[in-house]
Amino acid sequence: MKKIGFLNFGHWNPSPHSQVRSASDTLLQSIELAVAAEEIGIDGAYFRVHHFAQQLGSPFPLLAAVGARTSTLEIGTGVIDMR
Repeated sequence: MKKIGFLNFGHWNPSPHSQVRSASDTLLQSIELAVAAEEIGIDGAYFRVHHFAQQLGSPFPLLAAVGARTSTLEIGTGVIDMR
């Protein structure tokens, strides 16, 4: 059986040209995206690790929030190897 998922980059930059007003908006949008993905039948959602970003150095609090709002979605981290 094939499954489909997505990797959410969810990065916020405090730029005056950003369409997202704050880091908290980025996190809320990530949660809403995961909920909507589950509703349309997506199987998995994965979130990047932002090592030096103040808004989300660790993805685990975000994963907990997504897990609290979804029931069938597989969630995890999407680590990008920088070596």
